[in-house]
Order: sequence, then C-alpha cells, then structure tokens
Amino acid sequence: MAIVPGAQLGAYEILAPLGAGGMGEVYRARDTRLNRAVAIKVLPADFAKDADRLRRFEQEARATSALNHPNILTIYDIGTASSELGGAPYLVAELLEGEELRAQVDAGALPVRRALDYAQQIAAGLAAAHEKGIVHRDLKPENLFVTKDGRVKILDFGLARMKPQKLAGGVDSEAATLRPLTNPGVIMGTVGYMSPEQVRGQEADHRADIFSFGIILHEMLSGQRTFTGDSLVELMNAILKEEPPELSETNAKISPQLEKIVRRCLEKKPERRFHSAHDLGFALEALATPSSSGANRTEAVQALDTSATTKRSDWRERIAWLTATALLLTTLWLAWAYFTRKPMETQARKFSVLMPEKVAMIWWEAPIISPDGQRIVFIAKDAVGKTSLWLRPLNSLTAQPLADTEAAKNPFWSPDSRVIGFFTPGKLKKIDATGGAVSTICEAANGRGGSWSRQDVIIFVPGTRSPVLRVSANGGTPVPITTFDETLAETAHRYPQFLPDGKHFLFLSTRPLNGKSGIYLGSLDGTERQHLMELNTNAVYAAPGYLLFIRDHTLMAQPFDAERRQLSGEPVPIAEPVVRLTNTQANGDLSLFSVSENGVLVYRNSRDLDPLQIVWLDRAGKQLGAFDPPGDYRYPTISPDGKTVAVDLRDQQTGTYDIWLFEVARGVRSRFTSNPGEDTGATWSSDSSRLAFTSDRRANPSSGKLYVKQANGAGNEEELAEITGGVGSGDWSSDGQYFLYGKQAPSGNNALEVVSISGDKQPRQLLDASSTHLSSRFSPDGKWIAYTSNETGVFEVYVQSFPTLEKRVQVSKGGGRSPVWHKDGKGLFYISAERQMMAVTWNGNDKVVVGAATVLFQAGIESARSQERFYDVSPDGQRFLLLRPTGEIVSTPFTVVLNWMAEVKK
Repeated sequence: MAIVPGAQLGAYEILAPLGAGGMGEVYRARDTRLNRAVAIKVLPADFAKDADRLRRFEQEARATSALNHPNILTIYDIGTASSELGGAPYLVAELLEGEELRAQVDAGALPVRRALDYAQQIAAGLAAAHEKGIVHRDLKPENLFVTKDGRVKILDFGLARMKPQKLAGGVDSEAATLRPLTNPGVIMGTVGYMSPEQVRGQEADHRADIFSFGIILHEMLSGQRTFTGDSLVELMNAILKEEPPELSETNAKISPQLEKIVRRCLEKKPERRFHSAHDLGFALEALATPSSSGANRTEAVQALDTSATTKRSDWRERIAWLTATALLLTTLWLAWAYFTRKPMETQARKFSVLMPEKVAMIWWEAPIISPDGQRIVFIAKDAVGKTSLWLRPLNSLTAQPLADTEAAKNPFWSPDSRVIGFFTPGKLKKIDATGGAVSTICEAANGRGGSWSRQDVIIFVPGTRSPVLRVSANGGTPVPITTFDETLAETAHRYPQFLPDGKHFLFLSTRPLNGKSGIYLGSLDGTERQHLMELNTNAVYAAPGYLLFIRDHTLMAQPFDAERRQLSGEPVPIAEPVVRLTNTQANGDLSLFSVSENGVLVYRNSRDLDPLQIVWLDRAGKQLGAFDPPGDYRYPTISPDGKTVAVDLRDQQTGTYDIWLFEVARGVRSRFTSNPGEDTGATWSSDSSRLAFTSDRRANPSSGKLYVKQANGAGNEEELAEITGGVGSGDWSSDGQYFLYGKQAPSGNNALEVVSISGDKQPRQLLDASSTHLSSRFSPDGKWIAYTSNETGVFEVYVQSFPTLEKRVQVSKGGGRSPVWHKDGKGLFYISAERQMMAVTWNGNDKVVVGAATVLFQAGIESARSQERFYDVSPDGQRFLLLRPTGEIVSTPFTVVLNWMAEVKK
C-alpha cells in the first residue's frame, strides 16, 4: 500500500511528500504526541529483508540520535511501517528550512566572514560527534545544510552503513553516494571530498573528517573545487599527491593565517593535521575574534600547528577492506529537496505541565526549556524543604531531581542540550542532564543569569552589582566583557543571552538615577555596545528572528534581525498572563519564560506557593491562635497599642508586595496599599496612628521612597524622603524623627543608613558595606540601634549607640539574628543559630549591662527566611507573632506552547 497523506507511521501522521531518491522517500509529517512538524525518511522495503543492513541502520541511527547538538541534524526516532504500508523501516528527524551549503558554494566564493562563521559551526558539530566516537566519513557540501537564520547543520552520519560493492578498481559503486561522471572535469560527489586514507582503502578515523572539512573550507573561500580531475582515477590521484591551488590566487582578502589553517587540514598524513576538531575550532575562533591582534592569532594557529605535528594518535592504522582505490560509505540522508520547502503553517498548541506531588517551583525561577525543545529544567523544593534542580522531559509524565544540586538557581542549557549550567552560593557549576558528578566552573558570588555558546564560552553575571563576564565552559578565570556607563549611572548588568553567532549577546542594564533600564547588545571582545530598547526586564532572542519580552504581564514578540542586530516592526502579544518578578533594588525585573530553538515556549502564569501562617505563641512556644488565610507574608509588625498587625503580602500574579493589616481582635484582613509598585517594611508611629513604609512605585524602580499614611486609610500618602538605591525593611524612631534601613551596596553587602525625616531628609551612613547589616531596630528611647552583622564571619546581634555611635556591644554569642526590642526597652529578643527564640535583659545607662541569654522556645522558621525579620513581640512581652510554614505546598502548573510563532499576528 502506498504511503499517502493521512497515513499513520506509528505516532506520526503523514502530511505531504517532500522528495524521493534512490535511498527512499521523504515526507513531511506531524508528531501527534508533541504536535510538532518532522521529516520522515522511509527506506526501501528490501532493507527490511537484509538483516545486516537493518542492524547497521538501527545501530547508526541510535548513535546519531545521541548527538544532540545545534550543528547536527537531530534524529528523533526510528521505526518500522505496518505491513499494510510495506513494512519498511523509517527514520524521523527535525524539519529544517533553508538550503544546502552546495547551493551557496556553487554560486561562487563566500565572504570570508561568513565562511569563517560556517566553518566554526561545522567544527563544533564535528567535535561533538568525535567525542562520542562517531566519524562522519562523508562530509561534503550536500551534507551540510544552512538554515534561514544562518545555522549550519551536519546531515547523514553514515546512517545506512552498507557492505561495499566494488568496481574493478575497488571503488564503491553505490549510486547514492557517487554521482556519475558525465563530462570531463565534472567531479564525483563523494570522491572529491575523501581523505587520502579513504582513497587508499584504509581505516578512517576522525582526522579523515578534518581533511574533508579542509576541502569544504577551501571551496567556500575560493569558489572552486579543491581537487579536480578528468576521470575518477585522476581525481583520486590528485587527492593522494597534489596540493590544492593557493587561496590567495583567487581571493586576496584571505589572510596567511587562514590559509595556514586550511593547509593544515589538508595535510596528506593524518598525524600532521589538527589533532582534533576542538583544536581546529579554537584556531578558527582565535582567527575570527576581532579583539585578537594579528600576532596573537598567528601564535594561536602556530601553537595548534605544533601540537598537531608533534602529537601522535594512539590508534594504529589497520588494513581494512582490501580495496585498490577508495572506501565509500553509503549513507541514509534526508532528501535535500524537502529542506527547501516551507513547513505547513499550524496552530499553536498549549498544554499545562503539573509539578510532582508535594513539590513546588521556587517562586523566582523560570522553567528553562532545552535548545532542542525536549526537556525542561527548573528549580523546586520538595516536601522536606530541599531545593535542587529538577528535570522533566516533555514526553514524560514525571520529573526527577538531579543529585548534588542543592541550593541551585538560575539554570541555563549548553547549546547541545546535554549539560546544565547553574549557580549555587559562591559558585558557577555544571552537570550533565543525565546526572553524574557536578563540576565547578568558576567563582560567582550571587549569580544573575548565564548563557552558553556553541564555542563553549559561557557569559554570566556573578553578583547583584556586576558587569557581564566570560569564561570557558571547561573552567578558568572569568574576564569582564561589559563596563558600566558612568554617564547613565548604571548599577548592574543582568540576564545575558547569546545571539546565534556566538559573538554577540543581549543584556539588561539597570540605571537607578534616571529610573530607566534598557536592553543592550554587547560583544565577546567588549568592543561593541548598542542600545536596543527601553525595558526594565530581560529580553530573549527566539529563532527564526524575534525578541521576546514582557510588557506588564503580556509576552510580546518583535521582529529582530540577529545578523544586522536590528529591531523592526511593532511588537505583538503572544501569551498572557506571564509572571514578571519586580525588584525593589534596581536589579531589573525577571520575566519567567524561556524558548527553545525549534519553537517551544514555556512560561509561568502563576506562582507556586509555600505558604506561611501568621501564628501567636506564648513564651513557652505554645500556639495560642493564628490568622487566616496563609500566604506569602513578610515583615510582620505589631502596633504599639497591640490592636493591629501590619504585614507584607506578595501578590502571586504580579510578584510584588503590598502592605495588609490584620485586626487582632477579629482576625479580619484588609489591604493597606495598592499600586503597581512594591510597598514594603511598614513600621508604626508611637501612637499607632500612622505607618511609614518604603516603595519603588515602578516609575523609578531603583529609588526607595519613604512614605507615611494614616493607619485608618484616610487621606493620601505623604512622601517623606527619597532613598537612592532602594531599601529593604526599615524602622521608624519612636519620636518620629528618623527612619533606619539597610541599603545594598555593589558588593552585595548591606550598609546601614538613616534619614532625618524632620531635618534635611538626606541619608547618612551609619555602618559601611564592608560586611552585611540586617534587621536594624531603634530602641524605644531612640538611643540605641540593634542589628545583625556578619563582620566576624558569623551573623551576630549587636547594639550600637545612636546618634553618636560611641558605644557598641555584642549581644549574641555563637550566632544570632533578627533582634526585637522589648517595648519597655529593658530587654531584647533574637533568634539563635539553632533557630531558638532567645531573651536577654538590657541596661543601656552609662554602664551597659547585657544579661545572660535565656532560651524560650524553638522558633521553627527556615534559615533562608530568618535573614529578614519574621516575628514581632506584643507590647507586654508575653506573646510572639511568628511566620511559620504550613507544611503544605500549593503547586501550580506551568504552560507549554508548541509552535508559538503561530501566535504572531502577521
């Protein structure tokens, strides 16, 4: 039975024929499981009758399917058609749009820059194959495909490896890999790209591919065939004995260094060629990098020349098939004709992915889809509170944690979708997506995004106030590649992402003084910088040519030419709502979405919630009551009259905090602030009539303005002061004259500052950012400040005199956090390193006396949340208001969109 549109090959629905050849027929099809377009090659039926051929086909197909690399055609599946459809084996691969490299080479010499770009991509693909022990052995322009966005794909890794049929001279006569010689000077398709060892019939290793690569690079640069002959014998003799024409004869723009690379690839003896495709790729990168001086480029090439000459392969050459002239492999290739056809327009398909039971995605992290669109990595916390990387294949119903990835954040994929980069406190690390050992790449204090190029270069932001750095994926010393523009008063560069060329990248610049941030384009050599758009959140490049970014909570797509690096047209909406995290310290917002190279979009439209309960405890730790409902609360504070509790509550849709009030007597909750910005850190006036708090109001996201408002909600907010740089939680002195707060410095540490509300309203630094100072509180009489500092390497509680700063005493011993004053000023409470509620007496007269610490009860709060104030004490000192985990995880699904480009309004 013929295969016609509508026929079903396993899970694949045939849509239309694309081409046919001696090795079978090619069809466009739809994967009904993932609803994606694929190409299917149906092999001749006699393959199924030849057990050896079928075994070789399956073995090679499985080997190639392991090569998940951006520069290698992705093989998805193999199978056998039903008996009604002939029972023939078939192969399923990704569907591409573009043209063979042959079409460009036949049109003449390529521009040197484009030829180098293609060459680097081919070398990267070969390196990935060689690492897996797979040698192509039939590399030629027909087996190199250039997509419309400039990506080179290597096709046909010997998938139909067959026993040779020999001519009288010993040459393989397989028609699928040889083109008949029709006229003098016409070159045999495969023979013209063979290495000398293949011509001799010897076993060919990875260095044969390097020779074939040299032939192709020579053709791209010269526009002419590298080896020629009027017959098959003359052609093979030319490969064995002759040197190709000098490139400088046909193209004066070709440098001696590039000529030398080509010559090294075309050495007749394998041991004189580049030792590996990695070495070759390094030489090309050194030559292509604009910042490299001519001398440096020459040194890089010469170093590799020496290495290639002196290194000897451990493999010994063996006599293989006793052929007199050549060994030709018959390959199974996806017909070139179908690549030039445009895929069928289909609708976008959306579905939700549920989190595993009792597992919640960390609220500030996005699910990150792999470049091949097959797997998602995300950061999640399990039922026992352990945070780690989780991996979810799209075609699976389960997700699994990756071992030894505790405290991971901000993951990103290698371009071949095999390795995951991620940050932990102080480190940038990587792990194979299949598991295994975690390795450290370099130091990174507090990572803020990374990206991995096809040249194995990683760009990343190591801290909250840092430029973009570059480092080898194999480790090394990071090098800055962006600098802050002083005229713009930049404070941070965030969320870098490579463009397809691997040399340019996007990043977010935050600018606190003017209240604006923007998306910029940078280069690896640090010489280029281009403003693309005003935006206060990250932007992501998506093939075949868009920038994706968030406006409010709508995901937008705007056409973007990655080669010219220019935006065009108008942005159009493609998904909503999409979670956007706002930031109170000018760090730039983060939008929680990601996109693959083949049209898979993943985003969060709501947050998982690990809710906290606001509970009352007595001095023995016994629970007396609780406020409902649970929520994502922060900074609870009790009014001096004990009647009302103010607390920050995060909106799960917008990600911003607002201040809410609870009536203690009735437990009724009401909203106190409501605006697009982030309102946080409420503190009460001494008469309980007003609340002071900070807010960014988003008009100037890095400016922490101080406001005061009547506690009953009457009247408008009054702006008291502007605190450049943003603040966290603060405290209002009992006399209403001062506001105390912690301010994050570029180092990532927190300084301690105070602003005079009734005076000049100018901030004054009390303690610098040489260490971190948190949870600062005025004493009831305003003469002392209690705070937490890690100046000794361990967080301890200290008390400092105010405003003179003449006296200071350490209160805790062995670790302490989050001090709170007793309302009469005669004692302090704090949390010990063992998370116990501690109480000490205090005498702040001329002779300061701190009493012995007494353990009251186990506080039971997670250490990650104990860095900020999470409790308060009633005016009589007998009851404690705490935030405690409920033990329940509210998990929400994230959304996957297949073929998201169908959402773009044409």
